[in-house]
Amino acid sequence: MATFVLVPGAWHGSWSFETVVPLLERAGHAVHALTLTGLRPDDDPETVATADLDTHAGDVVRLFDRAGLDEVTLVGHSYGGMVIAAAADRAAGRVSRLVALDAYVPRDGESCWSSTSEQYRQAFVAGAASTGYATRPPEGGDPRRRPHPLASLLQTIRLTGAVAAVPRREFVYCSGWEDRTPFAPLRTRLQADPEWRVHTLPTAHNAMREAPEAVAALLLAA
Repeated sequence: MATFVLVPGAWHGSWSFETVVPLLERAGHAVHALTLTGLRPDDDPETVATADLDTHAGDVVRLFDRAGLDEVTLVGHSYGGMVIAAAADRAAGRVSRLVALDAYVPRDGESCWSSTSEQYRQAFVAGAASTGYATRPPEGGDPRRRPHPLASLLQTIRLTGAVAAVPRREFVYCSGWEDRTPFAPLRTRLQADPEWRVHTLPTAHNAMREAPEAVAALLLAA
């Protein structure tokens, strides 16, 4: 039995994996889908304003500690790639597989802000104009999305190098939004890195919503 921990992207909660979780569970695996601090419906403005990347990495590590998790497959979607990298670096060898699902794969000193496209940087700023500390989700999409803590998108990641010891590291490129994706340069970088395995799904960014069976099949692959 494998253990999966699923980390959503910006503006999203655990619900974004709601169609993938039962597929993994029916295959006999343990699954934990997270909603990060500042994205929970009952979080107050102070909690949202003070949540950053360190907070979100801590959410993951605390889950590991609380549930006694080891040999974890840690999956992050979009911004969640920042979180899983930081958490794996701190998790003292408890992550056996890292999966960046159309997600950022940061190097030490990078941030979501520095890693993304100018289009997304403009969206982050415009979305935070009303509060200064949380950026509104883009128009359309699931109504459950919530304003995302701006500090978590701006904070640079500090990596000790421990994440490089994760035995299996995979990047999933979603090719169905080529006109807008910020991940094309990252795919090129990781395709040239023998320590990473690169997959492609012919979906838009939210692959777990658009093609949950394909995402589950990829996660279940030996």
